[in-house]
Amino acid sequence: MKRPLVLSALAVASTLALAACGEATESGNTDATISATSTATTTAETTETTTATTEADGEISADHNDADIMFAQMMILHHQQAVEMSEMLLAKEGIPAQAVEFAQGVIDAQGPEIDRMNAMLEAWGQQPVTDSGGMGTMDEMGGMDHGEMGGMDHGEMGGMSGMMSQEDMTALEEAQGTEAARLYLEQMTVHHEGAVDMARYEVADGQNPHAITLAEQIINDQEAEIAQMQQMLTAL
Repeated sequence: MKRPLVLSALAVASTLALAACGEATESGNTDATISATSTATTTAETTETTTATTEADGEISADHNDADIMFAQMMILHHQQAVEMSEMLLAKEGIPAQAVEFAQGVIDAQGPEIDRMNAMLEAWGQQPVTDSGGMGTMDEMGGMDHGEMGGMDHGEMGGMSGMMSQEDMTALEEAQGTEAARLYLEQMTVHHEGAVDMARYEVADGQNPHAITLAEQIINDQEAEIAQMQQMLTAL
């Protein structure tokens, strides 16, 4: 008479064992899924970080053409003059705070860009362009002379790329106070417009990916700064 009870107890025990096994399996699968997801996320984050670091620290591509060389050489000269103009303004007394902040921003942004472009020139087997009174040393510009640069002299570069003439620089040097700030902003607006034009030529005709990326950055940054200078001029 006790046999049915024994069988019932065994059935219950079997059911409980199977349920426990199922829970363990489900838990194991869940843990495996969480582990796999975590690993995939970590791998993706590591890959993204590595890619960003490589792009930031990677060597400059040796692939280039004449447009890339011309862009780097001429934009260095252009940036050097912008830095010179900004330092000239910062040396004056009575300059509005907004103009002072803007001029310092030009120095902080364009100084490192000069270094980047000189690094590009060296990667391409060209001599770096050095500062010489705001203008680079032409003998060090990859052997280029004025004839090879389309016959441009300092004044002619001012007509095509926004470069200031010696008369413009003298006027800025002699101006004082708010008038100096106004003249600086007017001149730098023209200067930036020239840089944007030069950068657009590089985007259209250049070959080196690093140079083209820098040209695009110059376009974006300096167009925004042109709008900022217009607002400051209105407020003066």
